[in-house]
Amino acid sequence: MARATPHRQDPTSGVLANIAFVKIGATRFDLSDPYHLALTARWPAFALGVFALYGLITAAFAGLYLAAPGCVANARAGSAADAFFFSIETLATVGYGRMYPATLYGHLVSSAEIVTGMAFTAIMTGLVFVRFSKPKAKIVYADNAVITRHDGRPTLMIRIGNGRTSMLMDVNVRLNALVRETTREGRDYRRARELRLDSAAIPIFPLAHTLMHAIDSQSPLAGLDAEAIAAQDVRLLLSVDARDPDLAATVHDLHTYGAAQIRFGMHYADAISEVGDGRISVDLRRISLIEADDPLAEPA
Repeated sequence: MARATPHRQDPTSGVLANIAFVKIGATRFDLSDPYHLALTARWPAFALGVFALYGLITAAFAGLYLAAPGCVANARAGSAADAFFFSIETLATVGYGRMYPATLYGHLVSSAEIVTGMAFTAIMTGLVFVRFSKPKAKIVYADNAVITRHDGRPTLMIRIGNGRTSMLMDVNVRLNALVRETTREGRDYRRARELRLDSAAIPIFPLAHTLMHAIDSQSPLAGLDAEAIAAQDVRLLLSVDARDPDLAATVHDLHTYGAAQIRFGMHYADAISEVGDGRISVDLRRISLIEADDPLAEPA
């Protein structure tokens, strides 16, 4: 049986797709996985870490030069500044000619620093490239999900838009409801229940699309009104996978709606219009605009 690796019992908090969470037993900075740490850190933290690591390496080799006076020609004896700047020039594999290794010890240390500098440059170049090359979906989501009547039955709707000027293709959408359930033993737990969509697969996605889930007797939301959804703290989890032909890559995105963002008796206002010559326009500024249902219509 595999043994569990011990973790510090520090509470770690974060936000994922608008879900705030606190995780106990996990560390925020896992130094055993530096690659994941480098890719998930924010850009300011990543840049600060690169400069700090560069300075640490430079200072360490400068200390080795200072430990053997005379190993660097034309460097002032005991001068930390000369040793530090010579270390920077060596780590970057450049030299200005005035200072150079003068002893076997100096050559060995400078050779090790040159190799370290080349490896450091290669690794940082790769990490920066990966950080820049991560594709993003740029999906625009309506601020609220709505429940209104459609074709004579209550229907949950979520409107999404393509935030890029190019077209997305082969879009696959999954919608789950995170609901609280009680077992026969009286224990409460949360369970993700899939909500069947009328159109979970979209071959082309140029403008905007409204996702629909009919609330019938088989739906996990059947019989729930606004008060029940709030009491159970129901959350909607929407995941989107699509292919971006411009990037030749598959992009992923995740969005959530809390109970307060599920609006009953509302519907989305029109955001798509014709501009002439057979062209269709979408105003993404109106994607979250909702209107109250007609009170004279059949009640939901």
